[in-house]
Amino acid sequence: MDDVKSFLASKTIWGAGIAILPQALSIFGIEVSAEDAQGIASHVDAIITSVGGLIAIYGRVMASKSIKTKAWQKN
Repeated sequence: MDDVKSFLASKTIWGAGIAILPQALSIFGIEVSAEDAQGIASHVDAIITSVGGLIAIYGRVMASKSIKTKAWQKN
């Protein structure tokens, strides 16, 4: 595994946090059902995916260089 990504880009980390969240909230007297936790996970995943897409589009629009692959480059 040579590729590195941000800690916050890891779905494992987000999933673990969401799995722990109901138990952590119960300490403070806030009860979260399994259905609520599943819904939260679904929404968080959708939000992260959307933000990632928007960042990619923004990055491409603001880029100062064009994208080329070696197969398309002319010598």
